[in-house]
Amino acid sequence: MTAHRSLIRRAAAVAAAATAAVVLTACGGGNGSSAGHDGHKTSSPSAPASAGQGEHNAADVAFAKGMIPHHRQAVEMADLAQTRTESAEVKKLAAEIKKAQDPEIGTLSGWLTSWGEEVPEEGRGAGHGGHSMSGMMTPEEMDELEKASGAAFDTAFLEMMVKHHEGAVEMAKTERSDGAYKPAKDMAGDIVTSQSAEITRMNELLGDN
Repeated sequence: MTAHRSLIRRAAAVAAAATAAVVLTACGGGNGSSAGHDGHKTSSPSAPASAGQGEHNAADVAFAKGMIPHHRQAVEMADLAQTRTESAEVKKLAAEIKKAQDPEIGTLSGWLTSWGEEVPEEGRGAGHGGHSMSGMMTPEEMDELEKASGAAFDTAFLEMMVKHHEGAVEMAKTERSDGAYKPAKDMAGDIVTSQSAEITRMNELLGDN
């Protein structure tokens, strides 16, 4: 009896192994392989954000967390210009600032999410604590800008945006020297170039006022 049971057990084990082999073969076939690749695709957007283009460091995180509220405030200021300015040049400049910085907010937020970091909250009070270092406007300065119109708005907008851009350039230069994540360093380089040019342009407009 014992020998008979042993044979039955052995036969059952062989049958189980055969079944497993069939299942594995099916998974490795055309359709199963395709499903496996689809699974990899779902995780691929976050992979390049950290490992794919180099590791990030604390400076990269600080850059993203600082630049998001900084850009948001610049976009808010640019939105005000569309209805309060009397200068076609200021209106054009404000539209260009918004067009450049809006997409960067999304990119910076995506990096933070992929790194497992918190994205700064939206809102006027969020992130303004470092305004003296980064060139951000205080809530009082933003209120002043909101209440202005015409030539007075143009002067206030240009003066504030010059200060704002100078802060962004400073933050970007720090990222260029201390950061490790190549896409962030590349963005920082673009910010230094584009916003330095806009500072020159705004100072010229202030001279014309």
